[in-house]
Amino acid sequence: MSSTTTSEVDRVGGRGSTALVASLLFIALVVAAIGSLGAPLITAVAQDYRVSLSASQWTLTVTLLSGAVATPLLGRLGSGRRRRSVILATLAVVVAGSAATVVPAPFAVLLVGRAAQGVGLGLTALMMAIARQYLGERAPSTIAMLSVASTVGVGVGYPVAGLLTQIGGVRAAYLLGLIVATAALITAVVAVPKDAPDAPREGVMDWPGAALLSVGLVAVLVVTSETSLWTSDPVIATMILSAGIAVLAGWVAVERRARRPLVDLRALRHPEVATANLIMGVSGVAMYLLFTLITRYVQTPSQAGYGYALTSFEAGLVLVPFSALGFLAGRLVPQLSRRIGPFPLLAVSGAVVAGACLLFAATRTFGVACPIVAMGVLGLGVGSFSAAMPQAILAVTPSEETAAAMSINQVVRSVGFSIGSALSGLMLATYTSDGSFAPSETGYTTTSWIGVAVAASSIALAVGIKSTRRHDHAR
Repeated sequence: MSSTTTSEVDRVGGRGSTALVASLLFIALVVAAIGSLGAPLITAVAQDYRVSLSASQWTLTVTLLSGAVATPLLGRLGSGRRRRSVILATLAVVVAGSAATVVPAPFAVLLVGRAAQGVGLGLTALMMAIARQYLGERAPSTIAMLSVASTVGVGVGYPVAGLLTQIGGVRAAYLLGLIVATAALITAVVAVPKDAPDAPREGVMDWPGAALLSVGLVAVLVVTSETSLWTSDPVIATMILSAGIAVLAGWVAVERRARRPLVDLRALRHPEVATANLIMGVSGVAMYLLFTLITRYVQTPSQAGYGYALTSFEAGLVLVPFSALGFLAGRLVPQLSRRIGPFPLLAVSGAVVAGACLLFAATRTFGVACPIVAMGVLGLGVGSFSAAMPQAILAVTPSEETAAAMSINQVVRSVGFSIGSALSGLMLATYTSDGSFAPSETGYTTTSWIGVAVAASSIALAVGIKSTRRHDHAR
């Protein structure tokens, strides 16, 4: 550890480091919970604002979009001397957006507010950069928990949001977001360390790269989120997806020539970094595919011939094992990772996710406890993935590039989640006959097996990179 880093760690101290860890985790949990707050409220928003379910779905989609666009920008802006200012300004935007979701206003204002809330999803990478700079030996375990919080934290607010919606309506649930966002901003003001005067300058922002990345991500995420577009006009959907991919290819060309790129793509030349991000994207598809299947299945009314007709509050309780076992994995995995390395753990995590998909495919009709168990197993796998991933990436990443490196991993995760959600919706739509309000149960079985196959491919990638490393060391 360099003398500069040592002095930074000393500035925080023992009790101060404990308070800093708690503060960073709280902020990460808040932005994750607020970002996902739209999911349990989609039906209620459609009723209260008198819009269609597809329109109401945008209260979640627009949040994911703004988060995916903001994450690399915040990662670069927060890599220099203005990290604290970037964090406080971002949380202020989240608070303002939260206020917009509460006030009586047209549906468009709600969407603007949700987009502003989504900007906070980019803060997790900055929390990791602070942990790595100031927490010394506690940094790896804290970074692992931050990664876990940004993923399994999506289930934290579901039960409460569902209960508040049943008691006081949609705005009562969104009021919870305003309260915790304000608490997160106050926490950041008190706890986030001041930027070191000798920190590197941010330099000139790569605005052309930022613009291309934003346009490409929006195109890809919009078309993967809108499952109805694939069923109604697959040609248009394919054209939009192809255009988005082409723009992202142009972004790669621009980044390779930029003096200070938004994302240093040279890091992806390292096989471990590139493979870790690929594993994150692939596994993210399987994770969110099953997550979407279970939450939809348990709320399906019995008139469909299956399902358990759970209310939004009851469906939220189904996610409690997901979050609980995810956080448990976040506590255990860093210790195991130091002994056996991150990639074997990523392979094991893929096996756990595949097992959760298989469990749901085979046992979901035996009682509501079976989907709940499958959700808990999924949380264990997601938590393991999230805790092992940072070590795989940061082991070969300079400290000053922590925020930028983890921000691109967060973007890859968002794309994987979006594709997984879209794939599950598309498969279920394929198994929904004309005039039917629900798909046949065969659709759930088939889609679950697709999840098993996708999770198995992430296992193959993790095993492959381990075999490659062993071969290189033998030479």
